[in-house]
Amino acid sequence: MSSEAPLGVFDSGVGGLSVLAEVRRELPGEDVLYLADTAHLPYGERSDGDVRELTARAVAALRARGAKAVVVACNTASAFGLAHVRAAHPDLPILGLVPAVKPAVQATRSGVVGVLATPGTLRGTLLSDVIREWAGPAGVQVLKALSTELVPLVEAGQAQGARTRAVLREVLTPLADAGADQLVLGCTHYPFLAPAIRAEFGGTFGLLDSGAAVARHTRRVLERAGLLAARPQAGQVRYFVTGDPQRAAPVMAALLAPEGQSGQNGRGHPPQDPLPGAALPTPPRIEPIQT
Repeated sequence: MSSEAPLGVFDSGVGGLSVLAEVRRELPGEDVLYLADTAHLPYGERSDGDVRELTARAVAALRARGAKAVVVACNTASAFGLAHVRAAHPDLPILGLVPAVKPAVQATRSGVVGVLATPGTLRGTLLSDVIREWAGPAGVQVLKALSTELVPLVEAGQAQGARTRAVLREVLTPLADAGADQLVLGCTHYPFLAPAIRAEFGGTFGLLDSGAAVARHTRRVLERAGLLAARPQAGQVRYFVTGDPQRAAPVMAALLAPEGQSGQNGRGHPPQDPLPGAALPTPPRIEPIQT
């Protein structure tokens, strides 16, 4: 496999764009294939077997287009499909997400941490394993919150809409009342909710997600495998969706807009200068794909 081959990034929908943004910051020279399985979202409400099958199909589609490694930028797919796709592709580096419980436990002052996740992530064992490993020994209480509405709302371009804010008030108020001072965003769609969460709860919660950590880990894996791209110029991104490209385009364009230029952007990071030559197309050119 050539180091100049593209890196694959896969999510059930537009949520993985929050991970893509971190990958672009950490690895600006990499070409990237971004695949959103919008025809089958949300994954959080699907059976374990469905999630494994859809994850396998997405990874196979990215590999068929030359991906040298794949980031599974979906918490539910990581929880249920990661081991299976790694077994099916033992020669392909495949990276997944781990909920950011460890940094939340390290940052809490109240001793209470919240996790906002999808039903699928809460159903899996990965989150429970991480809580047991990090929160238990530290004596930190972890409270869980879930909603089936938030992912579809982000996919519909309503990350800061009135209904989204109402749902956030409903599911997060019990955590705030219980003293949680850190909130783990346990779905890649949820970093885009950061402005709405701050609007409703102010500085009640420190917001943590796994995007930056998986981007750093991806760099380490590529370096060890001799697959880190050497090109001096910024890499290119190609976008694929399994659903309707025209429906996805305006939402993706809004979420990809540079910090401060779109009310939809909510990754929760301070404003940064764009990467030289790495501007993402607005709206992005999106190609249909079958997995």
